[in-house]
Amino acid sequence: MTRLRQWGRADQAVRVGPRSAVVLGLASLAGLMMFVWPLLVRVEPQSMQHGPDAPFIFFGILPILIAIVLAELSEGGMDAKALAMLGVLSAVNAALRPLGAGTAGIETVFFVLVLAGRVFGAGFGFVLGCTSLFASALLTAGVGPWLPFQMLCSAWIGMGAGLLPRRVTGKAEIAMLVGYGIVVAYLFGFLMNLWFWPFITGAEVPYHDGHISYVAGDPVWENLHRFAVFTLLTSTAGWDTGRAITNAVAIVVLGPAVLATLRRASRKASYGVAPTFAELPERIPERQKP
Repeated sequence: MTRLRQWGRADQAVRVGPRSAVVLGLASLAGLMMFVWPLLVRVEPQSMQHGPDAPFIFFGILPILIAIVLAELSEGGMDAKALAMLGVLSAVNAALRPLGAGTAGIETVFFVLVLAGRVFGAGFGFVLGCTSLFASALLTAGVGPWLPFQMLCSAWIGMGAGLLPRRVTGKAEIAMLVGYGIVVAYLFGFLMNLWFWPFITGAEVPYHDGHISYVAGDPVWENLHRFAVFTLLTSTAGWDTGRAITNAVAIVVLGPAVLATLRRASRKASYGVAPTFAELPERIPERQKP
């Protein structure tokens, strides 16, 4: 006889345990500091932006990913089948991204990330966000100092999708995911502007009368105000809105089918089921011939 032990929900490939939650929390805190530290200390704008430190940030992300995967494996929250699904979805996202490549804000990578994070959980979504952006950057020659920051933002998008309320189903779930896709589209643009804004000079636009560049040594709130105006004028109405529309349309049109497919694959694969084997019963002696 075989006894099965279930980990987490039947439609989730990854269950975030205490150890994984600690790793995710620390990784998110460290990642947030990567974006906001210029606002907390005095830095001088430079043309190199994050070029010199980007490789160190990238190599700092890799151990975090390895730690998350190992924590999930050791806690029983991720098995070989979940890792295989991670590879498949990373490849799918890498293939989808060139279809938009960010032109006019059209990004075809995030809706899959949102749906997969919703089905497979926060830990899976975090790792998928990093691996998807890394694979797509290699495919589209998009490797640069911005890549570590894109990987972290995408990881947060996938993780956040996995943390959404689980009881919401049906049309309400699609509406919730559409709203989430719109919000994260603007947050992604906000953070991706923040990673380079303090390091550029002359951040002015001809249709705005005012100073919107980073000022070294100014109070945090004054610099944040300038940055908010900079983002609103240069990104929000264009690239970010295009990304939000792409996410919303893709989730409305493809969301129900993709969610059903991912959940069906998860159930059939029996993610997180740990088999245990009992001893075989003693063989019944053959009936002696008369």
